[in-house]
Amino acid sequence: MALVGPVFFDTSILLGGLIEMGDASLPADRILNDIARGAVPQPLTAWHCCLEFYSVATRLPPGLRLEPELAKRLIDEEILVRFQVYDLPRDSRSRFFGDAASNRVTGGHIYDAHIAEIARLADARVVVTDNQRHFVALVRHGIRVQSGAEYVEECGLP
Repeated sequence: MALVGPVFFDTSILLGGLIEMGDASLPADRILNDIARGAVPQPLTAWHCCLEFYSVATRLPPGLRLEPELAKRLIDEEILVRFQVYDLPRDSRSRFFGDAASNRVTGGHIYDAHIAEIARLADARVVVTDNQRHFVALVRHGIRVQSGAEYVEECGLP
């Protein structure tokens, strides 16, 4: 049973679902299998998540690290063809930085704030991430934030 409304998947789910990382990646693996079967209608992600996937996948420790060509192929074949990929619209960029400054977002937190804003503007009803605390600000917009394991349990995935 899929969740009602558009579901946005963060980089942590893309990584865990496409790269075998042991037991910790099992929920993400189940989610990506569900998406591949077409059981999640129009899954959402951000262009920024594609960039993060490539960055992290190509610098993981040996044994997990992907060669750039394989990372590119996974983005092409597993993400770009199965997900609706969003970016921050041009006319939202200045307001985004204004909000970030007024909320005192600093350092690397700007990247998760950017992804969260893209999920909000894409009308996501749920964000699935294994970095839930990075996305708690979405709750004030009525967007649920779930871990991969919570999503798997709620959807009853095997």
